[in-house]
Amino acid sequence: MFTIMIVEDDAKLTQLLRSHIEKYGYTAAAVTDFEQVTETFMQMRPDLVLMDVNLPRFDGYYWCRQLRKVSTCPILFISAREGTMEQVMALENGADDYIAKPFDYDVVMAKIKSQLRRAYGSYASGKNERTVECAGLALYPERLTLTLQGRAVELSQKESKLMETLMERCPRIVSRDRLLDKLWDEQHFVDDNTLNVYITRVRKKLAELGIEEAIETVRGTGYMLKPIWRELS
Repeated sequence: MFTIMIVEDDAKLTQLLRSHIEKYGYTAAAVTDFEQVTETFMQMRPDLVLMDVNLPRFDGYYWCRQLRKVSTCPILFISAREGTMEQVMALENGADDYIAKPFDYDVVMAKIKSQLRRAYGSYASGKNERTVECAGLALYPERLTLTLQGRAVELSQKESKLMETLMERCPRIVSRDRLLDKLWDEQHFVDDNTLNVYITRVRKKLAELGIEEAIETVRGTGYMLKPIWRELS
């Protein structure tokens, strides 16, 4: 079941949107603390976001940019601002679509379903999408998504590149130099501890899939991905 996160400070409109979304069989969850939108997003892990432009303290454009740092999930703006420039700003800040108020709820639902199909449905799994697979673990680089047995986590660009390199070489050792080459164009600008930070982040993402201790540190050489998740099936 898909989860839709609503970021709208009009309580009445939020309730109407929630009602229509749930009528179509989706789960709807509304943000209540408009200073903690990114934190709420990370806790909810929604499949799509409905975002108003006019919000307390920071506007929707700001929050869209923040969410794009951690996710590629569809973001649809809903706003009373009808100008062309507003729509251009929304798209340039990372939105996937823009719906002007007042709107028809059937149109909103049609756009939601369309975006969900593109991101997760038949359109997303088209033959042109690249997939990296290793013993049932699947990485979708274009979507920055890692999946195992129906569970999924979202990765950053760097985390995705790191995971892709390890999966392609699994179960062989990947040198630190090779990983640095993959993640950064100029190694000498990168502190040696930076790679360690990204390894730690990827380990945490794997833990969210129930995979513990799959990335082994080979002292003085690099890292090795061990397909221990086979034992989970």
